[in-house]
Amino acid sequence: MAETIETRRKRLYMRSIRRGIKEMDVILTSYADARLGVMEAPELDLYETMLEESDHDLYQWVSGQATPPALFAPLIKEIAQHFSETTPEGRPT
Repeated sequence: MAETIETRRKRLYMRSIRRGIKEMDVILTSYADARLGVMEAPELDLYETMLEESDHDLYQWVSGQATPPALFAPLIKEIAQHFSETTPEGRPT
């Protein structure tokens, strides 16, 4: 049986909020709260692929310490921009 888009969003949300390092928990929880509910299948595909990357790499990309792969560059930029526009608790400023 195929996974519904709502079930997929919930699964990806759980993967976003329970990462290996707290920094990525905070960053991705805030982003997932704001965006997962409106993402369609192609966006979810890319987000899910990105979630397979290590937290260390993701953190370096989002924080600008390293250049993300071209595949993820627009998504990483969006995540970084979203996070920079929120409070430390992940709420919009």
